[in-house]
Amino acid sequence: MRRLRTALIGCGKVGRIHAIALSAIPESEFCAVCDSDAVRARAFADEFGVRGYASIDEMLESEKIEAVSVCTPHPLHAPAAIAAASHHAHILVEKPLAASLDDCDRMIEAARKNSVELGMVSQRRFFEPVERMKAAIDASKVGKPVLGTVLMLSWRDAAYYMSDPWRGKWATEGGGVLVNQAPHHLDLLQWFMGPVEEITGYARNLNHPTIEVEDTAVACLRFRNGGLGSIVVSLSQRPGIYSKVHIHGSNGASVGVQTDTGATFIAGMSEMGEPALNDIWTVPGEEGQLTEWIAEDRRQFTERRDPDYYHKLQIRDFLQSLLAGKHPRVTAEDGRAVVEIFQALYLSNREGRPVRRPIS
Repeated sequence: MRRLRTALIGCGKVGRIHAIALSAIPESEFCAVCDSDAVRARAFADEFGVRGYASIDEMLESEKIEAVSVCTPHPLHAPAAIAAASHHAHILVEKPLAASLDDCDRMIEAARKNSVELGMVSQRRFFEPVERMKAAIDASKVGKPVLGTVLMLSWRDAAYYMSDPWRGKWATEGGGVLVNQAPHHLDLLQWFMGPVEEITGYARNLNHPTIEVEDTAVACLRFRNGGLGSIVVSLSQRPGIYSKVHIHGSNGASVGVQTDTGATFIAGMSEMGEPALNDIWTVPGEEGQLTEWIAEDRRQFTERRDPDYYHKLQIRDFLQSLLAGKHPRVTAEDGRAVVEIFQALYLSNREGRPVRRPIS
């Protein structure tokens, strides 16, 4: 089997998850890591038995890297991805694709110009209950999806924001719950419902006085297919309750997933304590399968004992797609759509009006 020469840019908490995956996946020949902190890069390199660099260009050139994972803070995704593209390396970026649409477009153009793939991490798409929902929607088992909801009632404490100096600031994080925690669920919503046409939203900081960014956002949405939706995402419920995505169809059937129980996990700091589970399923003739699916998903979760399983699935999908000459399951365009959703919500909050997509 041919293996791709792979590397990591950004040796932080989520970078460790990518390093573990790149070390284990059969399609990966993990060669190098890069971080602006040379000491941290060397420590990562020693731990994983690869070479460490403080310069992206030097690493890409010296190691002849074919694919990179970008795990830097969000506003730094674009410089890293554009540098990788200029060396003709394919790029998988941790969510969100970027903190701004301008950065998204510069990254997509760099990938197109250099004929490389650009993808975004959204590993919750690979959850079994999520795949079950997508298959049912694509098979028209709910008719047309006409109402979609995201409800995230989570928590982040002061220690979380103190764990890295870039957290909680507009300049270095790019936003709050919408940019950091919610992209997974915004991605699932638009994957199930299709493109968003119009957003009216509000964003506030309700109970985190030591940070600049929002900890809570709500929105009403109108989709291109005529459907409606709502978003409620918050980090203000101690110690965290759950996160859910529900889709309701034109034939009256509903499907849903509870992706997280309690607070959403923190990459490199905590793990999923409970499996994702389908919590609603009223597809005619399939209502009785919900108990069976829940039992099966719990059994697999208990037996697997791999906290990075879904990241590994997506990173492997990305590398396998490159080797097969195909697009990955989560593309740059998918990532851009998520960024446009939260940027439209921010704009609606600032100007007090509905915002239509595309944002002009």
